[in-house]
Amino acid sequence: MPTSRTTPRRILVGVLGATAALALTACGGVKTTSSGGGDGKYPTGNIEFSVGASAGGSSDLITRSLAQGMSKELGVSTPVLNKPGANGALAAKELQSAKADGYKIAVQNASLFTITPLTVSAAEATKIDSFEVITGVSRDDYVMATNPKSGFTSIEDMKKAGKAIRYGTTGVGTGAQLASALTFKSAAIEATAVPFDGGAPNLTALLGNQVDVSTMQVGEAIENIKAGKLVPLAVFSEQRIPFLPDVKTAKEQGFDVLVTQYRFLTAPKGTPADVKTRLLDAAKKTFATPEYKKFNEDNSLTPMEVAPEEVLSSLKNDSTTYKAQLDKFGISLAG
Repeated sequence: MPTSRTTPRRILVGVLGATAALALTACGGVKTTSSGGGDGKYPTGNIEFSVGASAGGSSDLITRSLAQGMSKELGVSTPVLNKPGANGALAAKELQSAKADGYKIAVQNASLFTITPLTVSAAEATKIDSFEVITGVSRDDYVMATNPKSGFTSIEDMKKAGKAIRYGTTGVGTGAQLASALTFKSAAIEATAVPFDGGAPNLTALLGNQVDVSTMQVGEAIENIKAGKLVPLAVFSEQRIPFLPDVKTAKEQGFDVLVTQYRFLTAPKGTPADVKTRLLDAAKKTFATPEYKKFNEDNSLTPMEVAPEEVLSSLKNDSTTYKAQLDKFGISLAG
């Protein structure tokens, strides 16, 4: 494990700069055709990556790093467009309607398919069978943390406090919301959710002591944890994570709460097999580079570079498990 980390902001600047340079190069010599016609083999033009989140967050950083590497492998420019809204549903809907030729693709979040459907009607839910999964990408773990002023060091401490807890999350229909709600219900702790629109405002509120605790992705909290500005209470993985080896899991503390975020590369349904193979090959070569491996380490990401079948199996199992847990405790995530 590395002994120091590059902050997401610094990484974003580097990735943005590299992407901009690639775009300028494309203007000088790469065709900008947006479909795969003609006699050339795929790809013959730019490949657009869409992100269903604002710039600077985990989804954006992961997409830009992957796009940068795949651009080098495929020999074309790979512009990244941010299309935030509804936990990625707006960008997913646009991708779903795009031409299935491999020129519009996206890294998508598991929570859009496993948790968001628990907050909306069946007609509004985004379905994974509307897309082709190219490959798994990486996993983000969640950590519940508190401001040192609270005096809490564990889930049990909150229970002993004998007061209602105000907890921040990164939004409705997210893993942060689910992990928090399950924890407080299973521990019989009276608590009120305070949803924020993303990790940045959630973190700011916690640092400002505006909420008692918050759950967020490890990469969003780890610098402040290491600096002593936040105290970690639990992680929600099956086992302790290497980035925070001294932090107990919720399961170790007696609460069966397992929630992770993972991401995978997708294309519109019906994308030709040879195009999917080309994209997969470029992604695998990118995963193997020292630069991409360092990016994962710097951002506390665990590689989940698995076959589409494994991604689909995980989505199905998680959807079933989360629904059963919410039903068991009578929890509604609908905001």
